[in-house]
Amino acid sequence: MAEVLVGKASEFKSRDRKVVVALGREVGVFRLGTKFYAWENRCAHAGGPVCQGRIMSRVEEIMDADKRSLGQRFSRTRVNIVCPWHGYEYDIRTGCHQGNPEVRLKPVKVRQEGGLVYLVL
Repeated sequence: MAEVLVGKASEFKSRDRKVVVALGREVGVFRLGTKFYAWENRCAHAGGPVCQGRIMSRVEEIMDADKRSLGQRFSRTRVNIVCPWHGYEYDIRTGCHQGNPEVRLKPVKVRQEGGLVYLVL
């Protein structure tokens, strides 16, 4: 295994990303709060550059006690990336597609040490 330096953790704001090429692999590195997540920049649907897509809060349906819709809202805790090619949405924390959790992005191990962020390939 090899480690590739991505940069300083302080260079990332929350809900920020950096797409890098590391050992021939294009990888998106995301920060949510104090945690980092990394995914291969390849959509599971059609191979699009998913990590370069829009970062947005997940849209949730609000239901009453009788399971009737009261409308929609943006999640306060769940954040997705949206593939710019066809709109497939993936949870940044899990890499899972919102409609089918078996469809997922390929993870890349990321670690922090001494204020630096590394990919482990």
